[in-house]
Amino acid sequence: MPAVESNMFPLGEKAPSFELVNVINGQTVRLEDVKSDIATVIMFICNHCPFVKHIQEELVRLAHDYQPKGVSFIAINSNDVEKYPDDSPEKMKKMAEQLGYPFPYLFDETQEVAKAYQAACTPDFYIFDGELQCVYRGQLDDSRPGNGIPVTGSSIRSALDALLLDKPVPKEQKPSIGCSIKWKEK
Repeated sequence: MPAVESNMFPLGEKAPSFELVNVINGQTVRLEDVKSDIATVIMFICNHCPFVKHIQEELVRLAHDYQPKGVSFIAINSNDVEKYPDDSPEKMKKMAEQLGYPFPYLFDETQEVAKAYQAACTPDFYIFDGELQCVYRGQLDDSRPGNGIPVTGSSIRSALDALLLDKPVPKEQKPSIGCSIKWKEK
């Protein structure tokens, strides 16, 4: 399966609002209710993608490291579950519980949220400041399955550290690389 790069959502653009169901507890989550006044990380992930599997433990570490500092994390799965049943809400819940996701794992059944964010791949990462303006979009770090580079979350960590120190987020940002979002056929 060929790898796909992020579309690189425009810096400075406002986060599109959404209201989706958290598969972990069945509650509806609105961006405005879970956003942080410091930073909000939105991640498009899924269960079956080897690129996501490669970084799942780091996503949990990242959230544990930065949630106490006031950073919000939200994971969204937008894949077509008819063709990719491993990404179904039931299996999303099971995966989130197995890995101990400390953030909501939302199901974007209509795929409208992925389209609004111009998401292209899993994983795809976005960081928004306290005003929900995009300050980062792209990769977690330079690690990819099989390339031997350790998974550290360094790209996301440096962006979050800059925000926490009230400094500009570095403008040089690399796109994420992963499996394409599995779009429904029209």
